[in-house]
Amino acid sequence: MAGTSRGSTRSRASKSSTENPQIRNPNQILRKDKTRNNSLIHIFSVNLKFLIGFGIIAFAIALFFIYTLINPMEKPQKSRVITPLPAPKLMDLPMFQGEHRESLYWGTYRPQVYFGVRARTPQSLVAGLMWLGVKNERYFMRHVCQDSDELKQYGWTSHNGRDYGHQVLSEQTMTLTTSFLKSKDHGSGYGGDWAVRIGVQSDESVPDEEMLKTAHLFFYVADEGGKSLTLGSRVLDIHGDSILASGSRSDIGDWQLHLFSEDVSGVHYSGFKRPHIHNLSDLVQANLAVQARQFGHLQLSDSSDDSPNILVFQISARIPFKADIVFLSGTSTRDSRVEERASRLTGTSLTSLFSEKQKEFDNKFKKSFILSDELGLEPVAVGKAALGNMLGGIGYFFGQSKISLPSTSTPNAGDNSVLYWPAELYTAVPSRPFFPRGFLWDEGFHQLLIWRWDVYISLDIIGHWLDLMNIDGWIPRELILGAEALSKVPEEFVLQHPTNGNPPTLFLALRDLISKLKKEKFAATEARDISVFLDRAFVRLEAWFKWFNTTQAGKEMGSYYWHGRDTATTRELNPKTLSSGLDDYPRASHPSEDERHVDLRCWMHLAADSMHSIAELLKMDKDIKKEYSSTAKLLSDFELLNKMHLDTANGAYCDYGNHTEKVQLTWKIVETGSNYPRRELVREVLEKPVLQLVPHLGYVSLFPFILRLIPPDSQILESQLDLISNKSILWTDFGLRSLSKTSSMYMKRNTEHDAPYWRGPIWIPLNYLIVSSLHHYSQEPGPYRERAKTVYNELRSNLIRNIVGNYKRTGYLWEQYDQKKGKGKGARLFTGWTATVLLIMAEAYHEV
Repeated sequence: MAGTSRGSTRSRASKSSTENPQIRNPNQILRKDKTRNNSLIHIFSVNLKFLIGFGIIAFAIALFFIYTLINPMEKPQKSRVITPLPAPKLMDLPMFQGEHRESLYWGTYRPQVYFGVRARTPQSLVAGLMWLGVKNERYFMRHVCQDSDELKQYGWTSHNGRDYGHQVLSEQTMTLTTSFLKSKDHGSGYGGDWAVRIGVQSDESVPDEEMLKTAHLFFYVADEGGKSLTLGSRVLDIHGDSILASGSRSDIGDWQLHLFSEDVSGVHYSGFKRPHIHNLSDLVQANLAVQARQFGHLQLSDSSDDSPNILVFQISARIPFKADIVFLSGTSTRDSRVEERASRLTGTSLTSLFSEKQKEFDNKFKKSFILSDELGLEPVAVGKAALGNMLGGIGYFFGQSKISLPSTSTPNAGDNSVLYWPAELYTAVPSRPFFPRGFLWDEGFHQLLIWRWDVYISLDIIGHWLDLMNIDGWIPRELILGAEALSKVPEEFVLQHPTNGNPPTLFLALRDLISKLKKEKFAATEARDISVFLDRAFVRLEAWFKWFNTTQAGKEMGSYYWHGRDTATTRELNPKTLSSGLDDYPRASHPSEDERHVDLRCWMHLAADSMHSIAELLKMDKDIKKEYSSTAKLLSDFELLNKMHLDTANGAYCDYGNHTEKVQLTWKIVETGSNYPRRELVREVLEKPVLQLVPHLGYVSLFPFILRLIPPDSQILESQLDLISNKSILWTDFGLRSLSKTSSMYMKRNTEHDAPYWRGPIWIPLNYLIVSSLHHYSQEPGPYRERAKTVYNELRSNLIRNIVGNYKRTGYLWEQYDQKKGKGKGARLFTGWTATVLLIMAEAYHEV
């Protein structure tokens, strides 16, 4: 359409030039004048000069208009990637408005900090906690979650995703607890009130030193919109007026922040006027440093910038102590009952509310995830922590993604990016210290857990992701929205590429919902709302499917390959396939359009089959159902699948592409354009690649098994079970390794600086999918049923034992696990898809 528009513009410009009488008439005049008296030649000569001059000017004007007309038509072509899909938004559905929206307005939606509260709105009022930790007789500020803080353990031991959560943070010398609760009381403003109880205990083994006897906490409130905050009139004496701060906002009305504590004798403060808060801990440390140098006191300056939008309060007290901080909204209304509401959220009353909420959490957990008594108490505690951290790690973000443009569409060198439209995202995050932002392919695994706990929260999250779809049906694979999120991401990883996809794992959760709807496992209201959601979502899911089906299609019908691999790299041993989610998992050595990726083919089958199921559920037009049914049938064609991807020698499925095994990294002296050449690891190809099956066995080899495309009576199923259970290939006592020990790429670095990632270590989401399919085949009639059951029981037991053991030793769930000793590796507090261990414990598996 854009090309047609540009053509039309050119036509209009050309047409206006030829029809202009000032340009056309000179030739007519000349022809006429040749038949006239020569006495007119002098006059004509003057007119001709005038007309030629006028024609040049007119031609220049015409060129100008052509240029200005064509260029705007090019801009929509460039900005097409940042044009939203013209379809009704899922977030506009009534189920996400009214009571639902208000009930989820406030929350612990700042997973990147140890404790933070914000509202689900841009330019929100936010609050958070900092404290001084002690290590080697030095103070260190704690605020943003990071491994360098070396906390012994932290995370939510319970969280219901709505109005309650309890967190434990174990420092080197003390333990903090944060308990959060929301309340919608009569008189409160929109979203209600909330309270947080902060408790501090000293470790028994801590030496009796003065430095370790006092805790210094810093609680802050900030208005992202820059609105001025008012300091409490008697903030230095909390035994008088308990108000720390107050203000007013259009969303919640007037508000107050109160502090109640019998252990704290005084409070110090500082006020700042800043556009962002992501560097707030630096401001606080600088303020403390000045005070310490000038006065020898470790306390804030009790001063403020004019009209501050950030107020920080220092709460210092002897350990042990506790403090209740209460936020009240709508405090100016006639019937606001401020004192009564504040009293209900402090002291023994708050203790009772916490106890009630914890009991509700425990009961719902027991009902939602039925765990066998044979597991024991430790796995149950780990399961609760996995769920609590998943729900406590849900964040709200607002901002604009940075999107790359095709090089051919950028007229100016270096101008290769554009900003996506301003958008909000409500999402669970993989890891609070390392990945506190939205990841598309992780989200599908998150929702396998979340929908079983609270289907409305799950639909809310899925809806936010689908609303981020552009006009072509593309969704960014990673969302880094807002200054606070950007502060955690290196610049080279910020740019998102609209040619690249990510596994459409949201269909895993949607397929579950469809299956449970058919089996009538939901209450009537839930069933109706899920159907309404799917009906509204269908146009977006269809656009998403068609984007994959066109942009990621291979040369042969029914083949697909992940776009985005670097075809010109001289640094990578095997060019990464980031869009697949499996990063450095080895593919064809030489990326090309001839590639066929078996995992993407299987994902496309899941998507097509899910679309067909939704169309059937909603009783859509038979042509729509037929279209997706035909695609699903093509992609489940067992003979075609085997023809394209089966390595008959070992019964494993493989990618296909331009490949050679004779590739290595070699140290070479590289000219850098300066006087100092550099020694670098450079990719060296020793043999010409040929089109062939890529002989690397690992997770990718099991995708037809994972998505249950292998008939239960096929001998290939036996080969897959052999592949899984072979200790020389994938099997370990801790779970299945990602790449076979026999692979030439096993545990090989991909570059000088890139350690092996998906080349051996054990990853829980893929193990979950494999365990799920083992369970499926153990239930299906066939000659390999008992074998599948045996392998299932052993693998499930190994995974649970190792993950629970690591949690007991380290206090964390991990991003991946070592294939030799089972030790947790990579990012810790990785309670994104690693939390699917709870589903393995409960034997709650996805439907296909």
